[in-house]
Amino acid sequence: MKEQLTPADAAYLELEQADECSHMHIGWAMIFDPRLGGGSPAVAEVRDLLESRLDAMPRFRCRLSHQRAGGLRWPRWEQDSRFDVAAHVRHATLPSPGGERELLDWLADFYSHRLDRSRPLWEMTLVDGLAGGSWCIATKVHHCLVDGMSGVSVTNLLLDSSPTPSRGETPASGAPQASSHHLPGMAMLARGARAGVNVALHPQSLSELLQRAGQLAEFIVRDELVPAPPSSLNVPIGGHRRMEMLAVPLSDLKAVKAQLGGSVNDVVLAIAAGGLRHLLEARGETLPDQGLRVMVPVNLRRASEMMSLGNRVSSLFVELPVSEPDPVMRYRKTAAATAELKRSGIAAGAETLMEIAGLVPPILHSALAKRAFTPRLFNVTITNVPGPQQTLYALGTPLRRVIPLVPIFADHAVGLAVVSYDGEVVFGLNGDHGAMPDLSALTAGLEQSLAELQAFAGLPAGEFTRPPQVPSAV
Repeated sequence: MKEQLTPADAAYLELEQADECSHMHIGWAMIFDPRLGGGSPAVAEVRDLLESRLDAMPRFRCRLSHQRAGGLRWPRWEQDSRFDVAAHVRHATLPSPGGERELLDWLADFYSHRLDRSRPLWEMTLVDGLAGGSWCIATKVHHCLVDGMSGVSVTNLLLDSSPTPSRGETPASGAPQASSHHLPGMAMLARGARAGVNVALHPQSLSELLQRAGQLAEFIVRDELVPAPPSSLNVPIGGHRRMEMLAVPLSDLKAVKAQLGGSVNDVVLAIAAGGLRHLLEARGETLPDQGLRVMVPVNLRRASEMMSLGNRVSSLFVELPVSEPDPVMRYRKTAAATAELKRSGIAAGAETLMEIAGLVPPILHSALAKRAFTPRLFNVTITNVPGPQQTLYALGTPLRRVIPLVPIFADHAVGLAVVSYDGEVVFGLNGDHGAMPDLSALTAGLEQSLAELQAFAGLPAGEFTRPPQVPSAV
């Protein structure tokens, strides 16, 4: 297998090269119930299961042809002749008492270390020692390999739609396809993502790109010439991370949507707006009248491309009205802003910019890639991936929670990743250790923001609050 990286894929290698403190991997931490006999599986079981299914995703056995992007040509994916699944699947034990804090601190350290570019760009760790006998599988995959919106990841290979999948139903070699029993997990996340924002524009030639020059011009004027506001969230960062999380019932977000209109994604963004407002107020910072500008990845795949690897996303740049004190008005302004952006085709303009960047030689591409992720363009990244609303399994054990991670770019101190699964929505907060000592204040602000919207929707107060421990059995 020798497949060249696309310019969009290579951009994440270039961004990582440009700042030694930026780690361009995405991540999922999956929390499972104790096994029927108690405790967790052995790491050898996880390795054996993964090895038996890895042929379905051959790129996960491939490494980069050369470790740095740029130069005169793009890197290619090539078979790693020394591939050893044991080098990618490891084992760790949480310190006692194995609660939420211990898990999040472990994950923060796990995600603070870059992937080794001399090997296939993914790692997985089986984590035991969680309270109540639960266990976790934490995964990180480089952004040049997957984009987080397609749902394709090595975690697919572990998840089943029933506790006892039929043997011999692993997917055929080549392009990964989800069977009725195997690989439904992140694949179902992918199918759920189709319900989100989807820009059905798939240019095949430079002439088509030029036809979209108007959209590109509007993008440049709105999101380059008018910069995002200065903020304490946009400062130089280090290489170490903090993590926090908030889990809420999906039904609560739907109840808010039913009262206020819009979409569940609008509810997520409005909660984020309130949380960021709370954080900036706690810091004594002046709230920007124009709002904080957030980058929201937009899925660009056709239905037939949902299980493809690589990056097929663009971005919406949404002004979150953090200076608005009224939570209902804050929600309505957020929903109106997203509706207008979807109508305007701005996301297509952002995609056009990246595609034109792909026409320049690799040696020049890095400068354009950095322009697409500068603090001048946006303050914070927020991703939202709708997932399957049914229980999935690994090694016959129910998956109870997914904690997502989105990388933070140079001079961006915090990012929010949101994923829904089996009736629950989890906000995963990834913050720089030095610049975000008050990351828990953002979590508290998200709680407060949702509580305000719930009160308007007539929901009982307090139902959204975080469980005392993430890994406790459900």
